[in-house]
Amino acid sequence: MTATATIPTTSPREHLLAVAGELFYREGITGVGIERIVAEAHTTRATLYRHFAGKEALVVAYLEREDAMLKAAFDAAESVATDPEHLLELAIEGIAEDANRHHTRGCPFINATAEYADAQSPVRGVVSSHRRWFRGQLERYLDAAGRGDAGDRADELVMLRDAVLVGSYLDDRSAAHRTFIRAARAAASIGG
Repeated sequence: MTATATIPTTSPREHLLAVAGELFYREGITGVGIERIVAEAHTTRATLYRHFAGKEALVVAYLEREDAMLKAAFDAAESVATDPEHLLELAIEGIAEDANRHHTRGCPFINATAEYADAQSPVRGVVSSHRRWFRGQLERYLDAAGRGDAGDRADELVMLRDAVLVGSYLDDRSAAHRTFIRAARAAASIGG
């Protein structure tokens, strides 16, 4: 029996993005070169450059993909929430679950920011846009649930999300999960 390369079932662009994203998240952006991405994706440099102008464009697309996945999770929660209070609870549970199961090596946005010091870079632009959106969603949920100081509470929840994503990577994930749920519910005034 001979070994064969896995044939991607997605478009070449999406396949490259998935492979690069996994490598960037697992090993760091600067630690992964174009040659490694091309080799792991079983493709050519020409294919990569046909879809992405360079590594920075690939990093931007990776972060935009992460942003889109989180937005889809929020949309899904909105579609099943029975009321604003329930939606707020779903958001907190979803953040905890994400840190516990999916983003177990920290926040991809924080990780990328650590590697891109220039605040004017396109990478940092995606990070800033994501964080504004995320904070805005939480503020909207808090406001809809009748929290008069929704902006301050949203700031607290964003900080707690940052903490659980880092804490889940550095410390015991279960403990970080429990601590986040307790602190986030208190910040959002859920359940007394």
